[in-house]
Amino acid sequence: MPAGFLTPRRLTIGVLCVLSLIGSVGLAWWQWDRFESASGTFQNLGYVLQWPLFGLFPAFMVLRIRKLRREAADKAETADSEPDRAPVVEVPKPRPVSRPGVEDQDDELVAYNRYLAELYERDQQER
Repeated sequence: MPAGFLTPRRLTIGVLCVLSLIGSVGLAWWQWDRFESASGTFQNLGYVLQWPLFGLFPAFMVLRIRKLRREAADKAETADSEPDRAPVVEVPKPRPVSRPGVEDQDDELVAYNRYLAELYERDQQER
């Protein structure tokens, strides 16, 4: 075992994951008993299937966080080993974007846009 493998924090997280699983299995058992009773419904059966998933979720999150941290450490390690690249000295000028139909707009559309601009100005003055 590596040094520091069983830290108090890791033990606490492990105990909480196990308690979560035990508690959720107990709740699933309770829902199963409710399902088998005379007043049981299929909703209770749905809870029987749902509770164990809730109990496994903390353990899944622990594994997922460990995987993400390991990937981040690997990425940082490879970033440190790559040689530095020279910065870009000259940024190319942007090319003009041609929008089709802007030059040959309809007269009605221009008048309508002017009308909307006037309405907007009136609305701004009233506030």
